[in-house]
Formats: sequence, structure tokens, C-alpha cells
Amino acid sequence: MSKNNLFSELVSRENQEFLFRIMNHLPNPDKILRKTGKTIEAYRDLKNDPHVWSCIQSRKSGLLGLEYTIAQNNSRAEVVKFIEEVFNSLDINQIQRDILEAPLFGYQPMEVMWRQSEGQRQYLVPTDIIAKPQEWFFFDIKGNLKFKKSGVPDGVSPPPMKILNVQYEPSYLNPYGHSLLSKCYWSVTFKNGGIKFWVNFTEKYGMPLILGHYTRGASSDEIQKLADVLADMAEDSVIVSPSDIKIEMQEAVRYSSISLYKELIKFCNAEISKAILSQTLTTEIEMGSLAASQTHFKVRKEVILSDIKLVERTLNKLIQWIVELNFGNVPSPSFKIILNDSDNSQKIERDLKISQTGTVRLSKKYWMNSYGFNEDEVVEI
Repeated sequence: MSKNNLFSELVSRENQEFLFRIMNHLPNPDKILRKTGKTIEAYRDLKNDPHVWSCIQSRKSGLLGLEYTIAQNNSRAEVVKFIEEVFNSLDINQIQRDILEAPLFGYQPMEVMWRQSEGQRQYLVPTDIIAKPQEWFFFDIKGNLKFKKSGVPDGVSPPPMKILNVQYEPSYLNPYGHSLLSKCYWSVTFKNGGIKFWVNFTEKYGMPLILGHYTRGASSDEIQKLADVLADMAEDSVIVSPSDIKIEMQEAVRYSSISLYKELIKFCNAEISKAILSQTLTTEIEMGSLAASQTHFKVRKEVILSDIKLVERTLNKLIQWIVELNFGNVPSPSFKIILNDSDNSQKIERDLKISQTGTVRLSKKYWMNSYGFNEDEVVEI
């Protein structure tokens, strides 16, 4: 067997789909978009749903309330100070919000706006990081991100260090990532349909039914006139009639139908919560056991940890670009989000017990990487 076969890709998209090879355009394999014929803009419209918006804000707030630090790692002190100054000049909170759009849509391209600083030594620094609409971009058959340009069917490759492409659970088959809003599409659609029918039901049966009794032998004109008067009464709530005409108001009772609409909407909201938050208790407040509550909040914590890794990975990529452009191929510091002490209590307790045994000593590098200490803050004894 030739050794060259070991270094080449045996099966690729190029030899699977003739159309892809001709177009050099890998379509988004999202089943909802393919079946409905819509673009990813349809998912952006889902944010208008109050429950979807509430779940999105709940998920993002779990991370946005945390502080961050620039861990030194093995980088020089001047590099760490420079990165800290750059990040202090950026709107990190908004950048994190934009990064967390990736789980909602599957991917989120973010354009880095660079400028050259003034002074004796001129640095290249980012002045802003702008989230761009997903529909402006696509992936080619090799999984490379390209942006659409009129008159260029193959698209245009972004310049190096220009686009931070945040992907949520991408794969070889699906570089577009997995969209959480895709999981909400039918739930929002069915819920809106239920609300529409509920509004029609309320218009039809919410007002009491007015019954007018006329004496036998009344003419057709008299009957029509009575009907017109009753119709006006429904608007003005005032009527004047002869003493021989009896008018009654019948209340419409349809509690079983109302419950049906409520259950549909409640079920759809629960499905939306599970798709975005992986649980329901933090948005669907109901009576439940303590064990169930603890399980749901544990799941929420795991979702927050997943989002933290996504944000850290993205901003550490940015730091690598900044360091490479300004200092060359040297070790880079890292962006770390600081969890609350209550979240770190078990890890801290474990590390202290290991240190107190006297048989194993945790390195200086470990304390710096795990807890975000700078080099001058950790002294070996």
C-alpha cells in the first residue's frame, strides 16, 4: 500500500455530490429551512415571540453577569498589559451577547474592525467586533466560510484575521452548526395558531348572547328592526323597546375549549424552554419537588458552562491574532470568565486537600491557569 494514501482524504464532499462540486456551495442542511423553503431570517423572526425572547435573555444573563480576567499563562507581562488595555477599550458585554447568537442560529460571523494606533510604536488593535447577518455568508464544499458577493457565484473568502466565525456544535456534515431556534420553529408556529383561534373564540363567545322575543304575528319588518336594534345594543349597551318585547342575555360557557387552548400554549412554551435552556423550571414556575428544582438548576449551570467555553474560545482566538500581529510568534495570555466562589467551592476544596497532603504539589502554572492569577500574584514557597 502506498504511504501517500495515508495522507489523503479517502471520502469527501467533492466525490459525493456532483452539484456541490460545480457550485462550490454547501447548502445549509437544516431540515426546517429545506422543507419550508425559507432562509435563516425566519429564525430571526422567532425572537418576536415573548417566550422565546424571555428564554434567550435568561440564557444569556447566566453568563453576562460574570466578570472576566486576562490570565497570563506563559506570556510576557507587557503582552498581558497590552491585551488588558485593548479589552478595556472594547464593549465586551455586547461582544459576548453577539457571540451567544451562535447557539441560536448555529453560527455567527463577526467582523473585526482594526486600526493602527498612534505613538512611537504603532500597534494594530481592534476597535470593534460587529456581528454580521448569517444570510450574508455560506460555506463551500471544503467547509470554508465565504461571504456572498453579487456577480461572484463562488463567493469571496474573507481576509485573514478579519472574521471570527463562531460555530455551535459544527460537524463535517454540517459546518453551519446546530440552531436552537430551529428546534423552536414548529412550537412557535403551532402556538401562534392556537392564540389566533383563541382570539377568534373570544370574539365569538366572550360577549353574552342577546336574545329578543317578539310576539307571534309580528311582521318581517318588525322582526328585522328588532334584530338591528339588538345589534346596536351589542355596541352601545343601550336599547329602548316596547313593553311586549322580552330581551334576555345568555352567557356563553366554553371552559373546556378555553382549557384546550391554554394547554396547547403551555405545551409549546415548555418545548421552547427545553430547546433553548435545556430545562423548563426557570421559566415555567410551578410547584415541584426540591430534587426536581435542583436538577433543573444543575442543567442550567451546565448550559452556562457550555456558553462560557464558547465565549472563551472565540475571544482567545482574537487574542492570538492581536499578539501575532503586534508581538510575533510568542505565548499569548488567555481570556477567562470568573465563576462565582460558590460554583468553584468544590474545586477549591479539592485543590486545598491535594496541597495539604504534602506528597503532591500543584504547580505555579496550574494556579495561574485555573484561577486567573497573574505571574506576580503567585509566589512559590
